[in-house]
Amino acid sequence: MYIKKILVAASVVGLIVLGGVSLYIYNVIFTPNTSFETDTTSVYVSTGSTLQEVVNQLHPLLKDTENFITVAKKKGYASNVKPGHFVLKKGMNNNEIINTLRSRNVPVKVSFNNQHRLENLAGRVAEQIEADSMQVLQAMTSDEFLASMNTTPLESMKYYIPNTYEFYWNTSGEEFRDRMVNYYNEYWNETRVAKADKVNLTSVQVMSLAAIVQKETARVEERPKVAGVYLNRLKKGMKLQADPTVIFAIQNENQDFDTPIKRVLYKDLELDSPYNTYKYKGVPPGLIAMPDVSSIEAVLNAETHDYLYFAADPENPGYHKFAKTLSQHNRNARVYQNWINKQEIYR
Repeated sequence: MYIKKILVAASVVGLIVLGGVSLYIYNVIFTPNTSFETDTTSVYVSTGSTLQEVVNQLHPLLKDTENFITVAKKKGYASNVKPGHFVLKKGMNNNEIINTLRSRNVPVKVSFNNQHRLENLAGRVAEQIEADSMQVLQAMTSDEFLASMNTTPLESMKYYIPNTYEFYWNTSGEEFRDRMVNYYNEYWNETRVAKADKVNLTSVQVMSLAAIVQKETARVEERPKVAGVYLNRLKKGMKLQADPTVIFAIQNENQDFDTPIKRVLYKDLELDSPYNTYKYKGVPPGLIAMPDVSSIEAVLNAETHDYLYFAADPENPGYHKFAKTLSQHNRNARVYQNWINKQEIYR
């Protein structure tokens, strides 16, 4: 009888202990363990991170990091930390947090506008993905890549069409570059290639001309008209005589792209550079900037007209006055030159 009581007591104690352990395990795994007040928060795990490095990053976001570590080890996360961008939700438990970090890498939006150089683009992109600016730039300018594409650094700017794209945050420089090349090839479908052929330009020449249009006017609605002027000049065998190409030639000659040039001087027109369209006919051999879609489409769908010239319109800032004859253009140009003199802009 005594032994029976002992066994019953032991069983009860065992059940209590088992229940306590079960409750502890349940609480460790399934009790909400977030401490942030917003509905969601983003976590960025770098490539090669250890569990401890992840914990250090999560520390301000969790109520109990020790319980998190316990579950992480039990679920094998410690030996399989994945890099990427992960979104945690308020009220998640440790099980949900670890499942999220293990398999729910959420893409990020990568945006860039018409950057002037590959160096500028690398810096802009590096602000939005894991790869740093040097890694991105090296990928874009590597001799192996340029040789495989039969292109030059300046011509290769065509691949990076300004827009907003989706990338995984842990994208490498090479992955970014290759994805952009794919986007470029998708953009240049049969329809756009046919439009380029219709105006006797290759896709590269369209991009180069679009870069000039981009620099000539910030007014999107005016770009097809400006593009029409340049296409008219090309048809007649005239030089493009585009001031932005001269500015680029000066900056490229001096390797100084940071000092702004607000006025092109007559002496600048004599600079011997293949990018100086006052000196050489045709479209420049590379891009002077990265044109956005509106400028590319402006060239492919240029306005049909008889204008051969345009000059900035001081009475309508941001826009231009267009002319069919040189005498009319000279009158428009004098108005602008008088205005710019009054502003005391000499360079």
